[in-house]
Amino acid sequence: MVHAYVHTLIWAAGTVLFILLCSLAMGGVARWLARWRGLSRIRQEDVFGGYAFAAPWIVGFVIFVVAPTAASLYWSFTSYRLPNPPVFVGLANYLKLLLRDMDFRAALLNTLYLTVFGLPAQMVVALALALMLNQRIRGRGLYRAAFYMPVFLGTNAAVLLSWVFMFNANTGFLNQILRLLSEVFPPFRALMQGFIFTVEVSNATFLGIQTGNFTLLQRVWQAGLPGPERVPLWLEHPLWLKMAIILLMIWSCGNMMLIYLAALNSIPRELHEAAEVDGAGPWQRFRHITLPLLSPATFYNLIVGLIATMQMFEQPYVLLRDRPTLAQAGHTVVYYLWRATFRFNEIGYGAAISWILTMLIMIVTLIQFRLERRWVHYEL
Repeated sequence: MVHAYVHTLIWAAGTVLFILLCSLAMGGVARWLARWRGLSRIRQEDVFGGYAFAAPWIVGFVIFVVAPTAASLYWSFTSYRLPNPPVFVGLANYLKLLLRDMDFRAALLNTLYLTVFGLPAQMVVALALALMLNQRIRGRGLYRAAFYMPVFLGTNAAVLLSWVFMFNANTGFLNQILRLLSEVFPPFRALMQGFIFTVEVSNATFLGIQTGNFTLLQRVWQAGLPGPERVPLWLEHPLWLKMAIILLMIWSCGNMMLIYLAALNSIPRELHEAAEVDGAGPWQRFRHITLPLLSPATFYNLIVGLIATMQMFEQPYVLLRDRPTLAQAGHTVVYYLWRATFRFNEIGYGAAISWILTMLIMIVTLIQFRLERRWVHYEL
């Protein structure tokens, strides 16, 4: 035990010494360059101090960001499977991923599904919550804190495991609530039957496109509307797995809600008062004043949400950990990257996946910035 403490102290002292030496070295080089350029002595000392204090961050950035990024780029062109050394294979990893790997294609389509359907639902719910919590009601601060709580609770394993229990088809909290509402309010039962049929048909269609096999869609369509006792099979069937993940996305929309709240408070009240004097109703004021002036916040939430959704990992990892038969219906690109890299030790293949994902995120982000001028309004 004592040896372990001494070892830790030696490493800590070595790290501090390394940072100090890097700071002095970088400051000295910067001062020498300043002297070479003919700057005054005071200016040389300023340059030395600036770079000496910035050196810990610069060195850390190079060691922990630049160097791993360069290594990942090189490994993506190699066949690198631990414990064997990397062997250069050129574009073989990329060609396999894009042309032959059906599991990667499934992960890519799952990520696309969550981005196209889950992200808009998350943003709509966040906007609705922001509009409600922007009203002058008693306990408004408490409500805001409650709806923001999922953000700082985070998507950690303990919270997600709680959701696994709530998603249980037989004894889970969600389905118990749905059964209770169906018994107390009979029209809700018909709505739930229609909802279940719609979700299963749409997801069976997507799975058919994903796999090229539409047998499941034919079975769902022939079965028709589900019986009155049916409930969503959240984590028990591939048709419901992505819907469970989307529900988790909506549950954690607190950050978007906060951005919308800040944007709502920045809209001048005079605009609404003038429109109300001119006879505009609540919907007209929302459509022609609130919504356009919220477009910068919507743009920000869209960009951040796109990047977060395309990098989703924790939700499918925890939900699928004991359900290998459902993996293809719910794994995302980052989950597939983790599986290739850490489960099968295919470092080069995982690096290629990460660079394809990086390029996709960059392309989608650039497209959104190109389209920004068409719908984002910073003033009326």
